[in-house]
Amino acid sequence: MAAVNGTAPPGPPLPALIQTFAFVLAPGRYITACQRRYGDVVTFSTKFDSNFVMVFDPAIVKQVFQAGPDRLHAGKANALLAPVLGDRSILLLDGEEHLRQRKLMLPPFHGRRLSAYEDVMREAADRAIDSWPVGEDFTLMPSMQMLTLEVIMRTVFGFEEGARKDELTRRIRAMLDPVSRRIGVVLLALSGGRFGTRRVVESFERRRAEVDTMIFEEIARRREAPDLEERDDIFSMLVLARDEDGRALSDRELRDELVTLLVAGHETTATGLAWAFDLLLHDPRVMAKLRDGDDDEYLDAVVKETLRARPVIPGVGRVVQEEPFALNGYEIPVGIEINPSITGVHRCAYARHTEFRPERFLEPDPPDTYTWIPFGGGVRRCLGAPFALMEMRTVVRRVLERARLEAAAPPDRVLRRGITMVPKHGVRVIQRRPPS
Repeated sequence: MAAVNGTAPPGPPLPALIQTFAFVLAPGRYITACQRRYGDVVTFSTKFDSNFVMVFDPAIVKQVFQAGPDRLHAGKANALLAPVLGDRSILLLDGEEHLRQRKLMLPPFHGRRLSAYEDVMREAADRAIDSWPVGEDFTLMPSMQMLTLEVIMRTVFGFEEGARKDELTRRIRAMLDPVSRRIGVVLLALSGGRFGTRRVVESFERRRAEVDTMIFEEIARRREAPDLEERDDIFSMLVLARDEDGRALSDRELRDELVTLLVAGHETTATGLAWAFDLLLHDPRVMAKLRDGDDDEYLDAVVKETLRARPVIPGVGRVVQEEPFALNGYEIPVGIEINPSITGVHRCAYARHTEFRPERFLEPDPPDTYTWIPFGGGVRRCLGAPFALMEMRTVVRRVLERARLEAAAPPDRVLRRGITMVPKHGVRVIQRRPPS
């Protein structure tokens, strides 16, 4: 890469294959070591991407997030997700197409529409709590996955209990489970997004087709339903949505956005909740303050500090377009991907960053949109962020109201699984008494 001063951002000279396995098997240690050695702008090369630049400093991240959408494309950086999400997913679109679909999808995630989902979240939490054993240890992560999937099925799809909801839930898990494992990411990278062997590809495509069949059937039903305007689920709102030219979303666009909401709003929020309880159950000070205070602001701070200390997604990507992009004294060529590191920023921008201290978010100068970036930033900030934050607050509050959990193991370790950073052992807990 050419730079303003004639040099490229520095980086490790290791072969791409070795760097790939370092990212998959020990990403935290590897990236931290490289940042310490090479600074806040580092060039890497892996089988995911033959040449990309990772950024760790909030001031430099700000340059990336404030760049015009015509200069840096996020959709191209997410191309690896196309086999699952579809190429009409909002995460894979750029420019005017992205802006159009973002405007169509935004209303359900704000204001009165958003608050209408809180009861569903509380009911899902109650069902999860009632299912937990008493007096024996169990793994919390699977319960959080089922809880958040139920919330998505009801708020996004509008499904109540029944065989159709259960069958779609089963098909979704069958499609997602294989590609969410660490080996799934390796195959995804080494096969250019096609998952490796022909047998693996065919198995995934069959499961994806089973999900698509149900979704397209449901799209046809919704288009014929006479009561869509009376429904408050996101699916129905998207069927009714029209852009400035009066155009509706096509069946393919609806399918891809629904799958995107399923993937983005299910596994990530479940992981965030598991981390929240892992951190709380190993921090008596914060737990006591949260239980005794009945303070919504402190609860919000706990959720935000959880996502700072244990970001679910390690980074975001932007691909340089049209002409080289000036970045902190370097000139990044067209076609190169720039990756603001969420984990790196959340480590570098905070004093005593290893401490779990929600008070950071209640101080006169709290973290801003360039030092706290669990949902990305700029025009590509996750539109479901308010939904996820409300769901985490609602579930944490309900669990503390009704259950008495204790840690059954030491603090969990971070493991990269798929595109998320999950608790390695799923957060082992014990419920000491029947829920109230």
